[in-house]
Amino acid sequence: MAVDLVCPACGETFADRWRCTCGAPLEFASCPRPEGPAPDRSAFDPRRGLWAFDDFIPVEPSVTLGEGFTPLVDAPSLDATVKLEYVSPTGSFKDRGAATVVSRAVEVGADRVIEDSSGNAGAAIAAYAARAGLDADVYVPASVAAAKRRAIEATGARVVEIEGDREAVAEACREAVGEASPRGDGDAVGGGWYASHAWNPAFFAGTATFGVELAAQRDWSVPDAVVVPLGHGTLLLGAYRGFRALADAGWIDGLPRLLAVQATGYAPVADGRGGADPDADANDLADGIRIREPVRRARIEDALDATDGDAVAVPEAAVRDALADLRESGFAVEPTAAVAPAGLRAYRDRGVVGADADVVVPLTGRAK
Repeated sequence: MAVDLVCPACGETFADRWRCTCGAPLEFASCPRPEGPAPDRSAFDPRRGLWAFDDFIPVEPSVTLGEGFTPLVDAPSLDATVKLEYVSPTGSFKDRGAATVVSRAVEVGADRVIEDSSGNAGAAIAAYAARAGLDADVYVPASVAAAKRRAIEATGARVVEIEGDREAVAEACREAVGEASPRGDGDAVGGGWYASHAWNPAFFAGTATFGVELAAQRDWSVPDAVVVPLGHGTLLLGAYRGFRALADAGWIDGLPRLLAVQATGYAPVADGRGGADPDADANDLADGIRIREPVRRARIEDALDATDGDAVAVPEAAVRDALADLRESGFAVEPTAAVAPAGLRAYRDRGVVGADADVVVPLTGRAK
């Protein structure tokens, strides 16, 4: 039985819908929590991937490609630990959300999923939809990198190119989705089921396993800080929700600081916190996070406030330098994955992160 959705803004509930009638993004009406003390991490079978943590996931485990349990590796050049999310099945942390959102699509009886993406989320949704036997349409900017387009098409998804920026792509996708249900009950969508990494709460249920898994790998301790790239906030909010769930269950004692990193020119959260240079050129190298208005911005701000977090914006030159350092150290990542390491340097320069702080940085996407 699929869990109902609720609107945190107006309190309306739905069996399934991509957004509330008031326009706000929805959340699960309830989320499972385990009882009792934290078990030894050996109790979690890594062969089950992120579904080893299904006591925290409000979705039935219908679809998997073995995502999760990504390695934690020391990175001396950063003086930090990196979590290699780019070794996920399709090459990014988005596989976590794709596994749960496509599983949700199966739960509610969808036969076609629709997503808008600049690359990684689209490739993940396409692959997991194929695994589930569902059709998939992925809306992308006309300027999408050829390698990312090929990754989306590789598993049979239909690519729909839209002229304009990411906001234009998202708007075209939402128009195609519509509001009415293909089942005629008014609860889902019209042209297909919207497997949005920005709107669909099932996607965040998957990225929440990042926080749970990280704590488990550290024997139920958390670092002083986690530094993450920020576009729509799928990883930042996922990490926060995972850590928050562990704290609610009594499995960890506190939350790490969440330190967000945006790209200059696409930095509404950092700008609002004084962490962006308004005169800086737009950082178009970090194409995975070129989002000027995150759908869940209010929730992002809440997560930063709750963890004594912060947000900064980094320019293209800083990302290029960080990318070169990562690749020289053997980390074969895409440019957007270098945003968080560049941000860590900025935080250290500002004195936000001390020299001896215990820091984890996810490396979010593989070089294409």
